[in-house]
Amino acid sequence: MKLTTVDNQTRDGQLVVVNRAGSHAVKVPQIAMTLQQALDDWEHTAPQLNTVYQQLNAGEIADAYALDMADVLAPLPRAHQFLDGSAYLAHVERVRKARGADMPPSFLEDPLMYQAVSDGFLSATENIEVVSEEYGIDFEAEAAVITGDVPMHVSADEAGNYIQLITILNDVSLRNLIPSELAKGFGFMQSKPRSALAPFFVTPDELGSAWRGHKIHLPMRTKYNDEWFGEPNCGVDMQFDFAELIAHAAKTRPLSAGAIIGSGTIANHDMSKGSTCLAEKRVLEVIANGSASTPFMRFGDTVEIHIEDDKGHNIFGTIKQKVTEYAWHRD
Repeated sequence: MKLTTVDNQTRDGQLVVVNRAGSHAVKVPQIAMTLQQALDDWEHTAPQLNTVYQQLNAGEIADAYALDMADVLAPLPRAHQFLDGSAYLAHVERVRKARGADMPPSFLEDPLMYQAVSDGFLSATENIEVVSEEYGIDFEAEAAVITGDVPMHVSADEAGNYIQLITILNDVSLRNLIPSELAKGFGFMQSKPRSALAPFFVTPDELGSAWRGHKIHLPMRTKYNDEWFGEPNCGVDMQFDFAELIAHAAKTRPLSAGAIIGSGTIANHDMSKGSTCLAEKRVLEVIANGSASTPFMRFGDTVEIHIEDDKGHNIFGTIKQKVTEYAWHRD
């Protein structure tokens, strides 16, 4: 099943069911007006939405319409919670090595995770507005799952049962603001603005055999300024699967339906697969040459992120964004 949200001039938009090709949609107010409303009662809404989805794919819905991607918002324009992990230790290890730090053995057993911005998400085509290029603008291609209501202290064996939907995202980072924030010992804040969600959320069955072990076993394809940047496989070198990340997040608190759990930057030990963020390319340059030659993003730069299945189908739609200067100082 494939879902998204279209603009209806409200904060949370209107839920629509989308066909497998991502070309046509149908509004379902009789089931739920918003995706959050559907997730709040997923046990009852999911079967109804899936029936509509099957009928839509079969061409049996008269009021289906051609989906205009300009109307598509982030599927969850705002969420109760976004918890972002760092499950790919190849990325963590390289970043730490570049600054002369070893990776603590505990990182192999205890996931890294932080509370990210969730009161608003950018759409897949919305500009990344930043005040200054000096902030060190970067993209991060990630996978994510959306949960139902998760009980506190759920085990990793059970946590996978609470995964309702899957997507990808661009976790925008302002790298030059990170060191001073981390030095305070209180985590990210100004260095992590709003992220962008892919156009579509899908149920796990849409990935077929590529969804196993609570991981997406497909390459994350990233282009930077329309040139190949990387395609590491999401299912390779993921130290903690999504069930383990959910269990970690819920250790001392329950999670509400609609919680988004991010994987962190996709990275493989095989460096021929490229990177999914500029920071990693830069640290590889530092490790190899002693200094970084690749700059962070500048105004006008673009990033494109998507995942295709083995038949070439673009599962979640494409994130394609441009960096622009935030016009706060203009009339």
